[in-house]
Amino acid sequence: MEIRHLTSDDLDAVLDNRRRAFGPLSGGGAETWRKLVSPMLPEGRYLGAFDGPRLVGTARINPYVQWWHGRPLSMGGVAGVTVSPEDRGRGVGRALTHAAIERCAELGHAVSALYPATTPVYRSAGYEHAGVLQRITVPAEALRTLGGPGGAAGAVKLRRMGPADAAELVALIGRVHAATRASGPLCFDERTWRLWLEDDDDFCYLAEDGFVVYRWSDGDIEVDNLLAGSEATARALWSMVGSASTVAKSVTACVDPADPVLWMLRERSKDEVTQTRWMFRLIDLPAAVEGRGFPAGVRVETPVEVTDSRRPGNAGTWVLRVDGGAGSVTRRDAARGEGAHEDATRLTIGGMSALFAGVPTATLRRAGLLSGGSPDADDALDAAFGCAAYMIDYF
Repeated sequence: MEIRHLTSDDLDAVLDNRRRAFGPLSGGGAETWRKLVSPMLPEGRYLGAFDGPRLVGTARINPYVQWWHGRPLSMGGVAGVTVSPEDRGRGVGRALTHAAIERCAELGHAVSALYPATTPVYRSAGYEHAGVLQRITVPAEALRTLGGPGGAAGAVKLRRMGPADAAELVALIGRVHAATRASGPLCFDERTWRLWLEDDDDFCYLAEDGFVVYRWSDGDIEVDNLLAGSEATARALWSMVGSASTVAKSVTACVDPADPVLWMLRERSKDEVTQTRWMFRLIDLPAAVEGRGFPAGVRVETPVEVTDSRRPGNAGTWVLRVDGGAGSVTRRDAARGEGAHEDATRLTIGGMSALFAGVPTATLRRAGLLSGGSPDADDALDAAFGCAAYMIDYF
């Protein structure tokens, strides 16, 4: 089996594999897919596994920015992982996953994430469950009234948004995630946003500090993205979505599990929620820690020992330091008088990735992903990395 970068000549075979893996695409869906992936081909972002001349599997690496405590990191979103039905069980998916990890490193991504169709293959490659994509369903009428008496949120200026607004939208997303110290959400690059904003089935609106993308779905409303940097903008956007309540009875939306709209609703006693899990992996441990944001009031210095069979550069014993909202890891060398390694907190790369994404040390210990260290070290690590990681975009 050979793994190589795909070219435009391979796209028909890729599309055939995709249909066999995920089901058929409509004519318009296939055209949009080609527009999405074609620019990635010359960048080496689409990998194919071949048995002779025959394509047997694929994996795509999407270029994303992901925020961690309000700071952006380059993230490789692994998607489009397919294996032809007649070739399953031969290790094709595992080989493609390993190749995708190496390609993420070559492309300069500090971290990687994916939505798994199956956990074991990705876990064996160092990915671990990290966060959620959460969908809520609420009555449209409950949202309509968020504008306040007389539509008080009407003071917020909203305008229709199109492909020409992609750059402004990307900048806005960055500002809001930085200000809210968000952990986990991603942003598409400008060319991808331009493509999504061309969709005639979506209704897209922009404010100074927020935006919404929504559509009709079987007589109700489906919100793909809604982000707001202030109460007034949140009320304006949600109430506009809810203004369809004379026709639509419910609104389904992807939201931060702590989205302020859940505290704005007049009545809330039981949430109608579904969650999709995503997995996460550190590609370059030093770059990821240095690029991540941390709580400004936390100060930590503790040794951690990481094992990573796929990326040896991540493995070894490190001194983790966090101070003033910034972090770093440096190699620990007992030969230079820095002490033995027995006191280090020991983590698999999956455990370190999950810790980075806010999974508590107590959970990691009981799952067998963390050992050693001490209760004080656990508290320090939880204080540094603690967050509730989420996404609002599926890829």
